[in-house]
Amino acid sequence: MAHFSRRKFLKVSGGLAGVLATHQAPVFAQSSTVHWIRWNDFVPASDELLRKSILPEATKALGIKINFETVNANDLQPRITSAIQSGTGPDIVMLNNNHPQLYAASATDVSDVAEAIAKAQGAYYKLARSNTHDGKKFIAVPWSVIGAQIAYRKSWFEEVGYSKFPATWEEYRDAGKKLKAKGRPIGQTLGHTFGDSPTFSYPFLWSFGGKEVDEKGRLALDTKGTVESVRFMTAFWKDAHDEGGLAWDDSNNNRAFLSGTICATLNGASIYIESLRKADQYKTEKGAQLKSDILHAPLPRGPAGQFAMHTFHSHVIPSYSKNQKAAKQFLTWMHTPANYEKWFTSQKGFATPPTPVWEKHKMWDEDPVMAPFRVAGKLGLTPGHAGASDRKAAEALTKYIITDMYAKAIQGGTPEAAVKWAAGELKNIYG
Repeated sequence: MAHFSRRKFLKVSGGLAGVLATHQAPVFAQSSTVHWIRWNDFVPASDELLRKSILPEATKALGIKINFETVNANDLQPRITSAIQSGTGPDIVMLNNNHPQLYAASATDVSDVAEAIAKAQGAYYKLARSNTHDGKKFIAVPWSVIGAQIAYRKSWFEEVGYSKFPATWEEYRDAGKKLKAKGRPIGQTLGHTFGDSPTFSYPFLWSFGGKEVDEKGRLALDTKGTVESVRFMTAFWKDAHDEGGLAWDDSNNNRAFLSGTICATLNGASIYIESLRKADQYKTEKGAQLKSDILHAPLPRGPAGQFAMHTFHSHVIPSYSKNQKAAKQFLTWMHTPANYEKWFTSQKGFATPPTPVWEKHKMWDEDPVMAPFRVAGKLGLTPGHAGASDRKAAEALTKYIITDMYAKAIQGGTPEAAVKWAAGELKNIYG
């Protein structure tokens, strides 16, 4: 990590950056309490580490008690909406993707914390800054990128002629069709759930040349490329997918994969990590440990190229908080490399940090199956591409317009009608 003089850091951010530079936290005479709400981590060991080790260390170092609460990730947005409306609630709230943009007017300016982290760790990935900066200031502190890759059963794909994972959507459809005929379909959600739905539907759209808006923010969805993507999806779904996936959340596909009922699914690394954690519980149909038959691959390419979107996490300090200073001190302490590293390594690659310096961490050399996740932050695009990941893009994301466009056609609508509907919904947002 880069090092700076204490005098310079104090000048930059009133002491916050000094914690990052010196790895020393200030001690406070008076104690305060910070209520921190996050998702129920898909790597349970990380939540346990926070509760039993990291947070007690924070309290000792800072004199700040951390009231740590976890909820289902889909409940985070309702919680912050309710808290802002009532003017009371958690001091630090984790949010998904570009959701902070929705709450910019009610979020504390955290530029001092975020800029200090960026300077100490070699700048943020573009996607991290895009999702948390409103054009004038940071409205959230970037936390992590949950890389989205297809987890797949290596031996099953080999059985249908694919020694390497399919490179194109046509090949993936072919492999999926053959595997579905064997009772081993692809498992994918197109439901209203924060992670696996948008990280599948958005890159799929882009790979056919479709996009919500162009570089200048002008509506651009209703095109031949978008219609062709919807047409392909409807056939692809019927031919190769578990058709019940329309109603899945972000955990259904994990359970289906681990139980051996699907051949592949777009996911973070949580399926593989769970198979490592309980190696003797999860077995293949031949009795081998399931972990030995799991590999990861990026989404296939389409006529317009190959794309990715990854679930992103950051932390907002709502402006109603009476503990803003303590909340900032805590987030600064958490992002000090020595502290953040403990959490990061407990993730085993499921979550990658928001700055590129961590790509060099030795952990990535320990398991080649996790290698594709190493540069997730570098390669992912953001909602609203090719425009900005702003409030309008966040509203479109939270309303699941792109995901529903595909779901409507799968459920019986025509591709043209589904695209017209989605374009109309976007017009209501973008004007």
